[in-house]
Amino acid sequence: MIKRYLLLFSLLICLWCNAQPAESNASSLFYALRTKVLTVHDYVADVKMKINVAYMRLPDLKGKLYFKYPDKIKFERNGGISILPKKNMNLAMSNLIPQGKVMVIDAGYDTLGGKKVHVIKVVPEDEGNIVLSKLWIDEQALVALRTETTSKDGTAKMELTYGMYISQALPDKVVLYLDVKDYKLPKGVTMDYDDNETNSAIKSSGTKKSSKGTIQITYLNYSINTGLNDDFFNSNTK
Repeated sequence: MIKRYLLLFSLLICLWCNAQPAESNASSLFYALRTKVLTVHDYVADVKMKINVAYMRLPDLKGKLYFKYPDKIKFERNGGISILPKKNMNLAMSNLIPQGKVMVIDAGYDTLGGKKVHVIKVVPEDEGNIVLSKLWIDEQALVALRTETTSKDGTAKMELTYGMYISQALPDKVVLYLDVKDYKLPKGVTMDYDDNETNSAIKSSGTKKSSKGTIQITYLNYSINTGLNDDFFNSNTK
């Protein structure tokens, strides 16, 4: 009987030891990615943006996208100013990676575009906007190729492709899939609606609509860590 208990105890110890490295590796991978992402304090990028939301028809947009950590975002389009809703359009990786203390869960491996990626789930220990983040990470390049973030505002899924700015974890292209409850565009963007009855009703009533769609952004170039001032994001708001 004693030998039986000793055998069972030894088996449990082995299982625990085998599990520890996986969780440890997942945590190390997350913190390494977060450190890399947070080296970018701000950027300015020339972009092309295509917004496709179920109840709207918007033209393709071109202009400059400004970002400052942690959550300041402004899009200055050719021909005018549009202030993007920062809570619902998380266009920067640093917005999708929980800060502070977190619990990291190893979710195994997956394949994206023929590439093996490490999947981890991240649960913030501190109460904040993000509830859960799921990241598909290219371990060799140390970048996230896909993210799925559940926040108090809803769920956002994002796919990213990289090019010459991969060393700063800045993508060449982002496709953001929106599934946001009670989503509402600010006035600076609603003025871009096509002039039809449906959109006119939305503009005049200001009512909220459930929103499903995509935002596709192509980044043509970046100017990184230029020292953008906070006041810049508060100017020309509408």
